[in-house]
Amino acid sequence: MAGTINKVILIGHLGDDVKMHYFEGGNSIGRFPLATNESYTNKQTGERVTTADWHNIVVRNKLAEICEKYLTKGDKVYCEGKLKNRQWEQDGIKRYATEVHVTEMTFLSTKKEAEKTNSPTKKPTTSSGAPNTDTPEVDDDLPF
Repeated sequence: MAGTINKVILIGHLGDDVKMHYFEGGNSIGRFPLATNESYTNKQTGERVTTADWHNIVVRNKLAEICEKYLTKGDKVYCEGKLKNRQWEQDGIKRYATEVHVTEMTFLSTKKEAEKTNSPTKKPTTSSGAPNTDTPEVDDDLPF
């Protein structure tokens, strides 16, 4: 193959809200951490182990503004983009960062939606506040 490919696809949860920076001319950039998880069973102990990897996500202009408006910490997203490496000097020390510059994004679920679907249904309570354990009698024709 003559060409090269720099493509990243991630599905994960936001580790923080989107941090925005605005520039002259109307351009903007948004940044947020994204966590991806991997689970496996430790063969020696039989224990279930989950590890998280953190990715630095960068979105630009209109996509950044949409992310700022709709995404919050904990939301699940699909991101597609490319890797970019940056380096800078801070206090005489060279610093490095690898970022995912996102070009395509799909919001998979919001934290608010997950809380709604995972919340247990309330059982009716009596006037004292205790759960109602009485089951209504069903009128049926069964002989037993």
